[in-house]
Amino acid sequence: MCGIAGLSVLSIQAPADLVPIAARMGAAIAHRGPDAAGTWQHPALGVALAHQRLAILDLSPAGHQPMASASGRYVIAFNGEIYNHQQLRRVLDAAGLAPTWRGHADTETLLAAIEAWGLEGALQRCAGMWALALVDQHQRVLHLARDRFGEKPLYWGLSGSGTSQVLLFCSELASLRAYPGFNNAIDRAALAQLLRFGQVPAPLSIYAGIAKLRAGHWVSIPLPLTPGASLPRSQPWWQLSSVIEAGSTAAFQSDAEALDALEQSLSLAVAEQAIADVPLGAFLSGGIDSSLIAALLQRQSSQPLRTFTIGFEEAGFNEAPYARAVAEHLGTSHSETLLTSADARALIPQLPQLYCEPFADSSQLPTHLVCRAARQAGLTVALSGDGGDELFGGYNRYFWGPRIWNRLAWLPGPLRRGLGRAITALPPPAWDALGQPLPIGQLGHKAHKLAARLRYVRSSDDLYRSLVSEWRDPAQLLQGEPPDLEPTAIDQPLPACLSSDPIARMMAWDSLSYLPDDILVKVDRAAMAVGLETRAPFLDHRVAQVAWRLPMAMKIRGNTSKWALRQILYKHVPKELIERPKAGFAMPIGQWLRGPLRAWASELLHPDRLSQEGYLRPEPITRLWQQHLSGRYDHTTKLWSVLMWQAWFEQWG
Repeated sequence: MCGIAGLSVLSIQAPADLVPIAARMGAAIAHRGPDAAGTWQHPALGVALAHQRLAILDLSPAGHQPMASASGRYVIAFNGEIYNHQQLRRVLDAAGLAPTWRGHADTETLLAAIEAWGLEGALQRCAGMWALALVDQHQRVLHLARDRFGEKPLYWGLSGSGTSQVLLFCSELASLRAYPGFNNAIDRAALAQLLRFGQVPAPLSIYAGIAKLRAGHWVSIPLPLTPGASLPRSQPWWQLSSVIEAGSTAAFQSDAEALDALEQSLSLAVAEQAIADVPLGAFLSGGIDSSLIAALLQRQSSQPLRTFTIGFEEAGFNEAPYARAVAEHLGTSHSETLLTSADARALIPQLPQLYCEPFADSSQLPTHLVCRAARQAGLTVALSGDGGDELFGGYNRYFWGPRIWNRLAWLPGPLRRGLGRAITALPPPAWDALGQPLPIGQLGHKAHKLAARLRYVRSSDDLYRSLVSEWRDPAQLLQGEPPDLEPTAIDQPLPACLSSDPIARMMAWDSLSYLPDDILVKVDRAAMAVGLETRAPFLDHRVAQVAWRLPMAMKIRGNTSKWALRQILYKHVPKELIERPKAGFAMPIGQWLRGPLRAWASELLHPDRLSQEGYLRPEPITRLWQQHLSGRYDHTTKLWSVLMWQAWFEQWG
């Protein structure tokens, strides 16, 4: 796991030494790779690469980057892991396509695969996660590519104008800000989408002219850059829609056959991802996903697995006891870290530094703290359960979203609005008290969230889009003329085979948007800030292929979520240790905003400050802030997106 950065200058610019600039861009993300730093340039092509190394495989200098292929044709800066690289080496050896191996780094394997099969052919054969910059010195092309689900980040775009224009690319925006003279404006459309989703969805970034390369995409840029030429559009080398379509025509014959295929694919993914030349462990929340990964990992290990969890001092949010019980049953070496409001206050000022662009999923706080605890305990690699919800039907909205719509769709708009007002008349704590017997965590927050959307939705798809959005019309929050908002991933059509299944549609959209733009961003930045590599076995593409072959009844059966995963897990962990309401990795940020974080938030949300900064209209924000402080409304997620923008802008604006 590493960080990459680089630049390409115009052909009319005189060949210059680009290494100092590339090194400066790399140093800005040294936290991603604290073990070594390297640069490479080709002055005639006007391109330079920088690499910050977190050594995981082959700790020797043979794993140093940027790395050249055996023939010298290709030079790569690679961030990620190729989990099946040993198998690829055997295939290359058997076919007589292997070079004389210099070491056992997966990057060397990838370069040999590229020389043998081309970049796209190599990527199709790889199981792993990555963002890469590859210079083909023969074809005079720079290739940028990203993994299937978007586990590793990659920004790219132009800065400057005229003869000073330059192409920049990097793992984190800190590298762009380290480029001399970088002054790209704030993208107001990206800001509006931040307020809508709590994150900036790909391909946007918070800076105009800079894009995120989409998950499963690559782009090839001729070198050197031609003055005035527009950049080529990225193209998909892998598409989830193809996996979904293939799965719809390859159903399993029985539950037993499906469960066997799923367990085999998961066990293989865990085994491959457990390969490392450094200390490795796992996150454990006590939920289905992390418990299953920990169980499979412990089954394959002769030593106690090291597991880590986070707890909260506030009642109703602490799942640490459940994780402890699972750890005791599995026999892992378990550690807990308790999060207090004081910890949150200490960490919040660091968030603009940890997250290179504004990001507003409040579970970023415990995620970083558990990563920090794992790193301080000596781990360099940690496996997680990310991806289990999206692939196997774990989110609460998959249950009650379609059901509620089916019961309320016939109601006229005025009646739905009246129902919404009735729901919000009861404050969230009262709903939580009423819902204690129900298997729904944070019922009050969810009830208020639903009520706020009842008047606007017109279909189950519309309800989903509303549920994953916070501010309904975020462009109206911006000062000045509202920006044009291009369609996002959740506005795009899905394969026809999903047309009649609203739950499968939600799961597909979550995999295309919420997973890469929120969950994986959160984990990558939280972990890489302390030089920790995280791995997600559920996101192995072979596991995903099995998941999309499963009928919905094997994901959600009756009132049971992730039914298939549970059947495998119960082979290793007693059912009674797992069955409880799903709470997620939530935290009591709403309570803290009314208490120990109130002064901090009030300063950032002050109407005069908002007016003077020139981006957000103070009136609607002030109104929601006062409602939230009253305790009768829970506007946590709306306010957190504004606060994270304000905190980020205070440091980087």
